[in-house]
Amino acid sequence: MHNNLSFYSHGKLLLTGEYAVLDGALSLALPCQKGQWLKVFPSEKEGVFWKSKDLNGQIWFEKEIFKTSATNDPIAHTLEKILTTALYLNPDFAKKLQNCTVETELEFERNWGLGTSSTLINNIAQWAEVNAFDLLFKGFGGSGYDIACAKSTTPILYQTQNQKPKTYPICFSPDFKKHLFFVHLNQKQDSKVGIAHYKSIKKGKKAFIEKITQITEDVVRSKSFTEFCSCIDLHEQITSDFIGLEPVKSKLFSDFQGSIKSLGAWGGDFVLVAYEQPDVKTYFENKGFHTVIAYQEMVL
Repeated sequence: MHNNLSFYSHGKLLLTGEYAVLDGALSLALPCQKGQWLKVFPSEKEGVFWKSKDLNGQIWFEKEIFKTSATNDPIAHTLEKILTTALYLNPDFAKKLQNCTVETELEFERNWGLGTSSTLINNIAQWAEVNAFDLLFKGFGGSGYDIACAKSTTPILYQTQNQKPKTYPICFSPDFKKHLFFVHLNQKQDSKVGIAHYKSIKKGKKAFIEKITQITEDVVRSKSFTEFCSCIDLHEQITSDFIGLEPVKSKLFSDFQGSIKSLGAWGGDFVLVAYEQPDVKTYFENKGFHTVIAYQEMVL
């Protein structure tokens, strides 16, 4: 009988390099203070019993895994895919994967897009004693920046080179961070749709990647709030021109005086807001956006 086990991973935000990170652009990624736990308890019953809890401790998924009746459930199917891939990477994991109850517990809202999947994959990788990037790339694909954040305790520069992830821990704690906020757009973005659209664009991609890499370097080196805002405004414009979508500021907040940048696939989840005036929360709440989180409260 194995002992209780506990694993933890941090959530993520991609400050620069959305889309471009998939093709090797240097990107700035931020691990979040909040993350997800995975706890394993021995069970008297045969099988693997899975229970997922949300931020409030409410169970939102509960099933026995690897049971025929569970295969039609998309969440159970995804879990089985992760676990099967982990078994492929480390067949010895089979010894742990029997007669147990697994509980996962989120510290952030499920619809926030902070890495419900990536924190789960990294936790399972720890449990299975496999490389989390291998688990992601073999089972699902993606750039891997979210896995890098799950493992990190500082902001990172992230890049894939020859399909291999490169993570560079950095000190990114600008003096003006008190003027930075994250605002949730009240909708969950399906990043698969945005990524498919991006991948369909071939013309000018090399130049796009080079520009985003340069902006990432400029953001990290920013000494002033004005300089930082210029960088994220340029990032929005260049990305908008390349993917052919309207920037979130002109689309939803055209009367806002500060800077706004999309994070991740455009159209949902969080945006970054840079604004020096104290009435930032009031502005967004008046527009119906009530989740406004200060940078210092979100980023590790």
